[in-house]
Amino acid sequence: MAVKSLSCRECGQTYPLEALYVCEHCFGPLEVTYDHSGLDPDEARRKIQAGPAGIWRYADFLPFAERPKDPLQPGLTPLIRADRLAERLGIGEVWIKNDAANPTHSFKDRVVAVALAKARELGYDTVACASTGNLANAVAAHAAASGLDSYVFVPADLEEQKLLATAVYGTTLVGVDGSYDDVNRLCTELSETRPWAFVNVNLRPYYSQGSKTLAFETIEQLGWSVPDRIVCPVASGSLFTKIGKGFSEWLELGLVEGELPAFHGAQANGCSPVAEAYREGWEVCRPQRPQTIAKSLAIGNPADGPFALELARQTGGSIESVSDDEIRAGIRLLAETTGIFTETAGGVTTAVLAKLAREGAIGRDERVACVITGEGLKTLDAVRDGFEMAEIDPSVDSFESTLEPAVTATAA
Repeated sequence: MAVKSLSCRECGQTYPLEALYVCEHCFGPLEVTYDHSGLDPDEARRKIQAGPAGIWRYADFLPFAERPKDPLQPGLTPLIRADRLAERLGIGEVWIKNDAANPTHSFKDRVVAVALAKARELGYDTVACASTGNLANAVAAHAAASGLDSYVFVPADLEEQKLLATAVYGTTLVGVDGSYDDVNRLCTELSETRPWAFVNVNLRPYYSQGSKTLAFETIEQLGWSVPDRIVCPVASGSLFTKIGKGFSEWLELGLVEGELPAFHGAQANGCSPVAEAYREGWEVCRPQRPQTIAKSLAIGNPADGPFALELARQTGGSIESVSDDEIRAGIRLLAETTGIFTETAGGVTTAVLAKLAREGAIGRDERVACVITGEGLKTLDAVRDGFEMAEIDPSVDSFESTLEPAVTATAA
């Protein structure tokens, strides 16, 4: 069994594999530790390739003694070479990791699958979460599929599409008048008094491990190689840092050769505490009150912000931010060049990729992988104003008089 214990990231104190998330000695965050001594890289690769078509092909690198049973099987989402996007931006090679192809159309299916498997193992019959939307969808769906009761807490002003796509699974949906940070504080308090598994509170060390599978899949889909750069959205910073952890683990274990990619984090100007800290040279993030269309990234006090800063700086990357108008343009750019319709978080990622390209931060001979975390149908209001439709009468004359002059003018 490779999974070993929980360990404090700050002081190294170890704990049993239970529903714990903070060190009782120094209050640092806990994370899962493993013992992969004796692992044969060639045999590990063969076992992975013979495994199931989803995240559980990487079960030996996740916090379980045995591969869990999972009714929804997320993961193994497409990695698409985006030549038209690369050409538009004037850079060499771009790959899009499209995690909108998961069961509830975001990367959160990965982390929830891991958290709920651990919740079942620990004997919980009720799960809960604090969410900005995508996590709400995933917890409600995976709980329904697993026969668990669920409570989902969200900011009351969340996008309607995400609320509908949560309530449909029969969860208890609770709208809180406040920001995500207010919701998260409430759930932290409730986790002390309710016998529930809060996936991103008392199960956070296990939950976060699911994000490593994005790195594992990218390596495997690139023919067991690593890209030169990663562009990834940053909310709490957990996804960003755990993708880095996934690459580091396989590089250290010899499953893949090369160097850790340069990590570029993407935030919205209206909620950019990590980008601000990076720009100012700070080691910690100053909390902000979110005001952006990218609500899935609207975490004003990111728990893993300092670790995201550390990863970006150590790898020669950066943490960037873009405006709401640039986010909308990013959504359209990705759609027009790849056929992928992303939510606002993906617009942030694409806009930051475009910003890096404009500033000459990406070499022509470099391979860049961009993480698209959610489906555009979740945030339709963000692109509503850019929608155009030509209306005509049901006749050829109406078509010609309305559309052909525009075609002629464009050609001229």
